[in-house]
Amino acid sequence: MPEACGRRFDEALLSGFVDGVLTQADEQRVRVHVEDCAVCRREVEEMSRLKEVTMSSHFRMPADDQWSEAPRGGTSRLAFGVGWLLIAVWLVGVTAFGLWQFWTSGGPILGKLMAVAFPSGIALLLLSVLIDRLRAMRTDRYRRVQK
Repeated sequence: MPEACGRRFDEALLSGFVDGVLTQADEQRVRVHVEDCAVCRREVEEMSRLKEVTMSSHFRMPADDQWSEAPRGGTSRLAFGVGWLLIAVWLVGVTAFGLWQFWTSGGPILGKLMAVAFPSGIALLLLSVLIDRLRAMRTDRYRRVQK
């Protein structure tokens, strides 16, 4: 069974002590406690070692061409474009069919208008954002910046 520690502060203070981000009063309180408590002293030493190992780790950065998510080959670019075109055509067709079915079915016109108002509003908002983004993309000086 591990030793019990009667400290009256959160473990976050020990982490802050290791990182050196505590106020002077909190730092002094933790330092005094760590001097007297072997459990917390070991925990601070463990956190310090972990911080040292983490800070000294080096990671290989991928090459710039590996960051790009765009299709790389001509065939994959063609498939990408045709795929999006098919999705757009399908979405327009299903939406048109659904709206036609909805309007030609029986029922009060006010109920139909209320049912269509909210999704139409959302669609118009998304369309306005899309139009603004497409306009901004033409003059964006940073669109070809990689990474």
